[in-house]
Amino acid sequence: MIYLLDANVLIDANRDYYRIGSVDEFWEWLVHHGEQGNIKIPEEIYEEIKAGNDDLAAWTKERETEEALKLAEEVDIELVRKVTKEEYGDNLSDIDLEKIERDPFLIAYALVNPPERIIVTTENSKPSKQGANRHIPDVSKQFGLQSINTYELTRLLRFSTKWKTAP
Repeated sequence: MIYLLDANVLIDANRDYYRIGSVDEFWEWLVHHGEQGNIKIPEEIYEEIKAGNDDLAAWTKERETEEALKLAEEVDIELVRKVTKEEYGDNLSDIDLEKIERDPFLIAYALVNPPERIIVTTENSKPSKQGANRHIPDVSKQFGLQSINTYELTRLLRFSTKWKTAP
């Protein structure tokens, strides 16, 4: 199983509950699972995070982090187009494209092998949202993909601040 991370997983974790420099075990755990092939971040998402100028961006620029976490695949642009057109809209404005950001890329990577790929996002389902306002869990569901949040990921892969010494 490969867990594909949305940018908000890292952004929210650093801002709200696993701050870099405070809970470094979480960030080491991510790299560890990246090295094991369990957790990956698609290039388009990775570059979005890396473009910042905060602790999180600096962390993504570390060679070990990038080698471990960046998904080594090219996106299938036809899948991106399919996701965008079918779930967000056919004639999106520049404002709409800014709203959806790189979500269609994340979903397209999961569509490559749905039984073996799960999207991890902090977005919550809001089925009433339409067009560019759609949330990843709802779009994923339309394509038969599974999405989970950060807490489910940490439970499934057994994150603990003592993960290195746990049996």
